Amino acid sequence: MSLHTVIPSGRPLFDAASLCADLTRQGWSQQSLGDTALLAALRDEATALWQADALSRAGIGRASDHELVREIRRDKTRWFDGSSPAQRRWLGFAEDLRLELNQRLALGLFSFEAHYAVYEPGGFYRRHLDSFRGARNRILSSVLYLNPDWQAGDGGLLRLYDERDDSVIADIIPEHGTFAVFLSEEIPHEVTPALAPRFSIAGWHRCNDLGRAPALQARVLPIAPV
Repeated sequence: MSLHTVIPSGRPLFDAASLCADLTRQGWSQQSLGDTALLAALRDEATALWQADALSRAGIGRASDHELVREIRRDKTRWFDGSSPAQRRWLGFAEDLRLELNQRLALGLFSFEAHYAVYEPGGFYRRHLDSFRGARNRILSSVLYLNPDWQAGDGGLLRLYDERDDSVIADIIPEHGTFAVFLSEEIPHEVTPALAPRFSIAGWHRCNDLGRAPALQARVLPIAPV
């Protein structure tokens, strides 16, 4: 069953076979979802939240270990709560992706969480991993970019590293509709300083760690049909 056939009208289409081949071969993939009405709605919502000062300064760690460290990251976020049609459609897209990847690659993806991320001019996120090796909480990281007319000179690159020798394996420009996916435990990455406001949606597919660490699931949303 191809992702081309299972995503209903209103959700983006992309090449599931190519994505799976990339993940198997190199641990990451970059695709373009084009410019759809859904992406425009997500961009409008993120912009409205930012202009209303409804985003929070992001930190590192979770729950009782969460702290603001401005030497490491300087972005603002707002977690998805499924309260808007645009959010629910993106969560539905993530669920279709989860089912497709589990079928093709047997990744054991169980749930999904996401937030808007805005990097104001000067914002960055130093090199890091989204999950420590062996932790098996976040399995797959993804980023959707919402920046029409973004130029390479505007900075804000997603820079991916080879964990074996620290070489740069990709610099992804955060252009509108670009969708990047990578293995959370295996691909170190950073966001280089942005010179213009930079909008995105960061997401993580997780394994079922409810029994082992319930606190980690505090922000995981149930996926409902859209």
